[in-house]
Amino acid sequence: MITGKTKLLGVIGYPVEHSLSPVMHNAAIAACGTGQSPIAHLGLDYVYVPWTIEPQNLEIAIQGFAAVGVVGFNVTIPHKQAILPLLSEISPIAKAVGAVNTISRKDNKWIGTNTDVEGFLAPLRTTYNRDWSQTVAVILGNGGAARAVVAGCAQLGCAKILVIGRNAQKLEEFRKSWDNSLESKNLHIYQWDELPKLIPQANLIVNTTPIGMYPKVEESPLSAAEMANLPPQAIAYDLIYTPNPTKFLQQAQQLGVIAIDGLEMLVQQGAAALKIWLQRDTVPVDVMRQAVRKHLGLTS
Repeated sequence: MITGKTKLLGVIGYPVEHSLSPVMHNAAIAACGTGQSPIAHLGLDYVYVPWTIEPQNLEIAIQGFAAVGVVGFNVTIPHKQAILPLLSEISPIAKAVGAVNTISRKDNKWIGTNTDVEGFLAPLRTTYNRDWSQTVAVILGNGGAARAVVAGCAQLGCAKILVIGRNAQKLEEFRKSWDNSLESKNLHIYQWDELPKLIPQANLIVNTTPIGMYPKVEESPLSAAEMANLPPQAIAYDLIYTPNPTKFLQQAQQLGVIAIDGLEMLVQQGAAALKIWLQRDTVPVDVMRQAVRKHLGLTS
């Protein structure tokens, strides 16, 4: 039961109705408060709420959150960069990415970080871990999601990080934004028409574009012929988690290439955020994963 003592967590965006964060976080909170979980002894009394915040209302909304004692919140499109000037502190990884997705309240200050990088890396460091020092990573797209992937690939120690985009001006801005950073060491920028010559080099290829997302579920950023040029042991990673699998990952599976969808990234970035808010080393990740899969109608 929600009472005057219930602590508030949530997600802000515009729009935000599509967010699956409330599904997985409220499932985790419910799981934390039952059974023999150590968290049960804390008398956990939280709820996770989606808040639709129009861009012009962002600053006043953050002030309001402080006034009503919001513990923390996630940030999604279009606020991930716009909110930066409203924060007192920004973590090094969020500075590198240039965007925040998780904000917590400490000492009457808003502190921002980015758990998208941790979420992206989770399946690569566990299920598919390998020696990444010889890896060539090809990143399709140069938007906000691509920034988190670049930072993640740099943390893995990839030999080369190749970013491919369609807009020359935006590509140049993307490149310049990494100047004087550790991530820039192995970063290379290419136009989309150069992609065919890069695919045979790709040990890891990541789709950060919306191509393949509803309503264009029959589209893929690569043709079947292009995908066929991937090395045999390559990994194809799509940040899109619905449809599941995307056309891009269907192509990869048909070739026998390792295919990773964005669902685990979604769950793991959420788990990382919940650890920050609850100040705990562990949270029920399995419960979060199962809740999202059930919501999407996927078998376990």
